[in-house]
Amino acid sequence: MPRGYVALVLHAHLPYVRDTEDDFSLAEKWYHEAVTETYIPLINICQRLNRDRVPYRITISLSPPLVTMMADSLVQEHYRRYLERLRELAAREVWRTRNDPRFHLVARMYQDLFENTARTYQTYGGNLINAFRELQDSGKVELITCAATHGYLPLIGLQREVVRAQVEVAVNNHRRLFGRPPAGLWLPECAYNPGDDAILRDYGLKYFFLDAHGLLYATPRPRYSIFAPVYTPAGVAAFGRDLESSEQVWSAQEGYPGDFDYREFYRDIGYDLDFEYIKPYIHPSGLRLDTGLKYYRITGKSGYKEPYVPEWASFKAHTHAGNFLFNREQQINYLATYMDRPPLIICPYDAELFGHWWFEGPQWLESLFRQVAGLDPQPFSFITPSEYLERFPVNQPATPCMSSWGNNGYNEVWLEDSNHWIYRHLHHAAAEMIRLANQHPTAGGILLRALNQAARELLVAQSSDWAFIMKTGTMVEYAVSRTKKHLLNFWELTRGINKSDLDPAKVQALEEANNIFPDINYRIFASR
Repeated sequence: MPRGYVALVLHAHLPYVRDTEDDFSLAEKWYHEAVTETYIPLINICQRLNRDRVPYRITISLSPPLVTMMADSLVQEHYRRYLERLRELAAREVWRTRNDPRFHLVARMYQDLFENTARTYQTYGGNLINAFRELQDSGKVELITCAATHGYLPLIGLQREVVRAQVEVAVNNHRRLFGRPPAGLWLPECAYNPGDDAILRDYGLKYFFLDAHGLLYATPRPRYSIFAPVYTPAGVAAFGRDLESSEQVWSAQEGYPGDFDYREFYRDIGYDLDFEYIKPYIHPSGLRLDTGLKYYRITGKSGYKEPYVPEWASFKAHTHAGNFLFNREQQINYLATYMDRPPLIICPYDAELFGHWWFEGPQWLESLFRQVAGLDPQPFSFITPSEYLERFPVNQPATPCMSSWGNNGYNEVWLEDSNHWIYRHLHHAAAEMIRLANQHPTAGGILLRALNQAARELLVAQSSDWAFIMKTGTMVEYAVSRTKKHLLNFWELTRGINKSDLDPAKVQALEEANNIFPDINYRIFASR
């Protein structure tokens, strides 16, 4: 038996964005960047590890809005056009920098990256669901889900029907796309509200994740701290995030991503190069944007930046992977002296950290798996939560406390002066949706379509992303607009339903614009 285990968990999520009118949408660009810099590199890493028979394990949470966008033909086409522009820009950059050795090597690096990205995208016909399903079927990758639209459950769950709807849609959507139900669920923002575990259990979910204090302040206190799961009163396993390993990877100040040899995220040719040259690759309005081509390394804490050297950055990624390995080995050796079972280190991160925010993150991840596999004996084994529960089915019962992984550990990020106004509207709309679902146990025709669309509009309005954006102060107008837009759509539909005066053309327009969860059934909001 291994001396200890490490569970790497990546949470992949983006808000639902689908622009039917503009294939150069600023909001859709979030998705385009993440596919290029995070999701496809992650797929390629796992494929190489499978090819080389490296014994790795990783758990990936794919949120329902994200996988809905991956499976959408319009979003796929928009990404294809985005990637074509990127490939064209990279080719032009290779030519432009041909006489400047400081930047030419970096331009060639980007050209190779984008060409590899295009090959992977084309291999799966633009549908990355097929790629992730293939990885799932390899047995090395465990795919789990998240609440339907990443709703912040402790705040939107005033009515229990809302939490149930968020979970049921997520589980059904995951089963439809990946051919099997998820074993676990990533609570949005790791936000746990006691009692929600009973709903997870009702849908066959076996585990979820908490921030460390959610487990440390459980009742009774866990015997193994955060280094083994507990069973909630509903019998669902709660795994706690390890703080030490999180800080090493998350922190730009104290962690690996802040190393001066790594690529500087905030310096992009979209702002640096001549406007006429870069104009076809930024926004048609002329608004300068990140292109993804960044030629400088972090260098230091001042505004002065030196050219990026890929070889130096790759060496640092390999070195930092070795450091992470060493630290986990020492941590496990220490814990093992106090535990009568192998300690478990839970390392959960936002997937977008790897590649998008920390360009060398995918290299770090692959190097970590390869370095551990190359040691004999191995200092620890990688494991998924499902595998751990199979090996250790007996765990301490405890009730975790209400918590999140947001600033200060509770609700303040999603409930403060900038965003508190949304909840009275969400609760009011949810009450109406529940009433309609109970009033219409069976519906057909245009009524059925309107009820289903009302459910979609409410779910998207409940996304925690909008409140988060309002708090952080980035694209606030967009977040406010999306919240109001979906609530207004919801109330327009419900007025038509209540007056038996539905306009089929308007219902169809909303169905085409916001087509998330094509197989939704409004009865998810009915009282049980």
